[in-house]
Amino acid sequence: MLSTDRTHSIAPKLIWAVGGGKGGIGKSFISSSIAICLTRMGKSVTLVDLDLGSANLHTCLGAKIPPQTLSDFISGRVRDLNQITVSTEIPGLSFISGSNDSLDIADTSRGSADRLMSALRHLPSSYTILDLGAGTAQNTLDFFNLSDQKIVAFTPEPTSIENAYRFMKSSFYRKLITAEHELGIQHLIDAAMDARNQNGIRSPADLIRYLNASDPAIGAKLATVIGSYQVQLLLNQVRTRQDIELGNSVQSVCRKYFGIQANYLGYVDHDNAVWQSLRKRRPLIVEFPYSSIVGQFLGITKNLLNPHSLRAVI
Repeated sequence: MLSTDRTHSIAPKLIWAVGGGKGGIGKSFISSSIAICLTRMGKSVTLVDLDLGSANLHTCLGAKIPPQTLSDFISGRVRDLNQITVSTEIPGLSFISGSNDSLDIADTSRGSADRLMSALRHLPSSYTILDLGAGTAQNTLDFFNLSDQKIVAFTPEPTSIENAYRFMKSSFYRKLITAEHELGIQHLIDAAMDARNQNGIRSPADLIRYLNASDPAIGAKLATVIGSYQVQLLLNQVRTRQDIELGNSVQSVCRKYFGIQANYLGYVDHDNAVWQSLRKRRPLIVEFPYSSIVGQFLGITKNLLNPHSLRAVI
């Protein structure tokens, strides 16, 4: 039997997604840690591994791959997500595995992806956490944009930061494409994705300025679409004070130069306890409950529950 919210309160079902443009930045570790923190706050949570073909979220939970996974749902062998949802040793936390076979979310048909998106909204838990695969495949971006909280994870390494920017930019343009029937700017979005376009459009902010100047009516519609798009930044594997301040810098660049609303949720320290817990196939929050990382994740989760209270991280 699936868990129910232990607070017994009536609340909307929410989807949170953890994405990022690069592999190896700790998305699965982050997703599972946030999910466990939510259960500690009395919430019922379903954790979903959407990294099909490279699924490893079960390892973070210390669980085995269930006999039925998302592969069975996408292929049609299973019609209901509840049939592939399993309980975990964490009270209040359920899990849907992405399996570990050749099926990749990038190859999933549009119809199958739409059916999965709809099914995710009808899971019985109060919160659904999506652990997305790396890269900018259209389906990955669509699942990210579907979510109520869009979490972009990155590390202090230059390649990770660059890929995080690329992921956010691609996600933003993907959102505009899905609103194409309202905007009619497909050709400009295509041009904006080409770094060598002739309109001088290099970022979402450039696109907004260009449209406001050339077609104020379309610019106004674009402003409405943009207003609903916001990302939450989470910096992982921090070692120095300079690393911590990097999160504020990325937030500033997103807002000033990309035209994307971003909040810096907080950071997670680099700690040997992370790989030690993975080696033991145990969630860090369970294996090392007194680690400073546990307190950091609790703070990050509280910020996600109340993003309007966020201030600059120092």
